Amino acid sequence: MADAVRERYFVEGGVGDGARFAATPRLTVDEAGPARSLTVVANFCEVWLAKQGHGGVVGINFLEKVQLATLPAMFGAILAGVDYVLVGAGIPAQIPRIADGLARCEPVTARVDVDGDVQPFELRFDPASVLGGAEPGALRRPRVLAIVSLPALATYLNRDDETRPDGFVVEGHGAGGHSAPPRGPLRLDEQGDPVYGPRDNPDFAKMAALGLPFWIAGGQCGPEQLRRARAVGAAGVQLGSVFALCEESGMEPRLRRQLVERELAGELTVRNDPAASPTTFPFKVADLPGTLADPETSAARARVCDLGYLRTPFRTARGTIDYRCPAEPLTAYVRKGGTAEQTEGRQCLCNGLLAAVGLGQRRPRGVVEPPIVTIGQDLDFLRHIAPDGGAYSAETVVRWLSAGLVETETVAVAASA
Repeated sequence: MADAVRERYFVEGGVGDGARFAATPRLTVDEAGPARSLTVVANFCEVWLAKQGHGGVVGINFLEKVQLATLPAMFGAILAGVDYVLVGAGIPAQIPRIADGLARCEPVTARVDVDGDVQPFELRFDPASVLGGAEPGALRRPRVLAIVSLPALATYLNRDDETRPDGFVVEGHGAGGHSAPPRGPLRLDEQGDPVYGPRDNPDFAKMAALGLPFWIAGGQCGPEQLRRARAVGAAGVQLGSVFALCEESGMEPRLRRQLVERELAGELTVRNDPAASPTTFPFKVADLPGTLADPETSAARARVCDLGYLRTPFRTARGTIDYRCPAEPLTAYVRKGGTAEQTEGRQCLCNGLLAAVGLGQRRPRGVVEPPIVTIGQDLDFLRHIAPDGGAYSAETVVRWLSAGLVETETVAVAASA
């Protein structure tokens, strides 16, 4: 597999300025699809690289809504020795069972939702199909953490061995990226953000009563927040934004500087946009000029769907399975059975998020895909660790947080993507 990837994609010295990236195959329900082996390799490489130079644990974060990628992505991560698999943006009831099978290199199936079908489609993945007869030896099963917003879902997953994870991340709606919608009818505030109420606040006593470790996420960055989390029975906190803004982050440095400067000047707005993500989950979008949060930049972007990570399968009139995304070209989406109303406000997160880490696709006539930037809504930590707006390291973050530990406890921090 590595030889095939090098042959197809490697460019000596790197892709030149203005040169386009090679196209990659898109994931489908086809068991023999070329995107499967590429997904295995990609996840192996990310985890293997992350494990170099230290003895700490490494986790990887998947979205349950990206169902076509789950099986090959998790297998690639397990091949590289990933320690934790975190899954949210949906109900990750299948993940513990899948982790068991993949660690044994057994064929596994995943239920994939297909619009128009009453029953989920059974997607099959056989590790032998990508290993080419190689014997990887004994693989270690990673611990599975389910990302939930409320104890109700945690209780549901905890009901039997097949769905029970090894722990939970309880993520509040202020966290960056996708978040769960409010319970009850959707109401929007004057900014157009979803309105959350008391029913959306998790009961941590109920989480502790489940008997599994849990971490609290969303606005939890600081020694005092860590102390409070430990006091209510949590194992620790999960943090993303503070590491997204540190100097080791993969975020494009110019965007990082803009976020820090605007936040410290009191000029940064982070919206919980209910329409931006094609997944229909609310998605945090930082208001930065030149990004897709800028109406002019968004309007000027030509709609194109060449990556397709967030496409959803649907059953056609002929009985076959096709794929669509409300952020793809309008005429194509409507032709596939969607409506124009479903496309309003949708952004191409696939291209936008890659642009935010400096990998924006280059288009004809010098056009480069604009980024979309996601970050948490609570960035108060900057006033403590970088009050002058200067660069800071991940080590600085961990040392600062350690003040919130009781005596010599070990800090439990998981950085989310």
